[in-house]
Amino acid sequence: MKAIKHFLVLLIGLIVFVSGCSQEAEKSKEPADKAKTAETKPAKDEKANEDQEKEEPKEELAVDPLPTTYQELESLSQGPYHDLNYDLTEENQQMFLETFKELPDVSGTPTEKELDLFYSEVLKMVQKDYKGPEEAIKRLKFQSIGSPEMKDTRYEFKENLNVEIILDASGSMAQEVNGKVKMDAAKDAINQFVQKLPKDAKVGIRVYGHKGSNADSDKQLSCSSSEIMYPISSFDSGKFQSSLDKIKPTGWTPIGLALNEAKKDLSQFDGATNTNIVYLVSDGVSTCEDNPVEAAKSLFGSNIKPIINVIGFDIDNEGQKQLKEIAAATEGIYTSVADESELSDELSQINQLAESWDEWKKKGMQSIDLKKVQNSLDIFVYITREEVKSQKEKDLINHVAFVLWQNEMMTAESRVYIEEKNREYHDWIDSEILKFKEELHTLNEMNYSEAIKTLEEKYQQNTQ
Repeated sequence: MKAIKHFLVLLIGLIVFVSGCSQEAEKSKEPADKAKTAETKPAKDEKANEDQEKEEPKEELAVDPLPTTYQELESLSQGPYHDLNYDLTEENQQMFLETFKELPDVSGTPTEKELDLFYSEVLKMVQKDYKGPEEAIKRLKFQSIGSPEMKDTRYEFKENLNVEIILDASGSMAQEVNGKVKMDAAKDAINQFVQKLPKDAKVGIRVYGHKGSNADSDKQLSCSSSEIMYPISSFDSGKFQSSLDKIKPTGWTPIGLALNEAKKDLSQFDGATNTNIVYLVSDGVSTCEDNPVEAAKSLFGSNIKPIINVIGFDIDNEGQKQLKEIAAATEGIYTSVADESELSDELSQINQLAESWDEWKKKGMQSIDLKKVQNSLDIFVYITREEVKSQKEKDLINHVAFVLWQNEMMTAESRVYIEEKNREYHDWIDSEILKFKEELHTLNEMNYSEAIKTLEEKYQQNTQ
């Protein structure tokens, strides 16, 4: 009996001990569980911040205003897809979708502000290179060379006429445009030009960036490469062709170096007895640390007194901006050309001036009456070009809207809004072109100096 009582006492003690241990274990476990719960549930403050962020209003869209003057219009950068071709083939539609995939999403029900932003962004991508009144003034001055009314001796016919072409031979000139290597297109256009020069005119051709390669390891070599391939002299067809054949596009783009070397080429042809014309042809920005704008200013301000014009050949926005700065610094004409045909057209203007110089020489270097403004060297051709730019730009934007609508990435209502905005904007551009065209027509019976003075007085506030 005593044994049974002893056993019961031990059993009760064991139960109490085990129960106590369990409670301690639960107590020690409780903080860990609570910590785990705290880790998985967001704090009240964090949740409140998240809710506040959701409730904050969206940032107001910033939409660039459309230009209100032709001067503002021509200051806009040419878009990377300004010359994009399009048709209704399925392949072309896919190309359009890929090209414009980064445009703002307007697939839902966008606000007018969102559609305005969309229009602004697509316009930047297809923006044309418009030319305004300042361009007309520069072209009139260039076309007025030899006019007795011109007071600037730079624009007088002198005993000698010298033309130097400074040609880009960097690696990018090995690319193709319209199925033809750019360097080959440039050579052919230059050859056509020099073939038509009067026999007494002298011509020279200098290249730059034609050594080494466009690899980083060759940068120093290439950036120090510029060579006179055909020294300024009378035209010899065989020798000139041989000089062109030696030019191979390979390296970097030392424009400043080439301009400084051109100053040496022309140093013996001072402006007192020589009419000197320089054409810089490039397909890109200077890629060397050679300050091309300062080099151009130095050449322009020297006693050589050259007229310096600049041609951008199938060029991008960055290159175009720099070449425009060079032209502006030398009061010269900047022109973008897309292919060999347009390059030939631009160079042909020198041929027509050279013909007038030849006539002046044959008359014993007496004054000659140049043609009236309207009939001179197609001054109105560039007005027609402006009209074509406006039409093509408008059509391209409408096609973008059509492709997005057709692929259910824009509603019919949004498409109507974009096309109407596009029509109004390009109607304004067309009206500005028409006004300027009418202004130029009033210059028909004026001589060059009167025409230039009239335009400068009207637009001088835009050039200060």
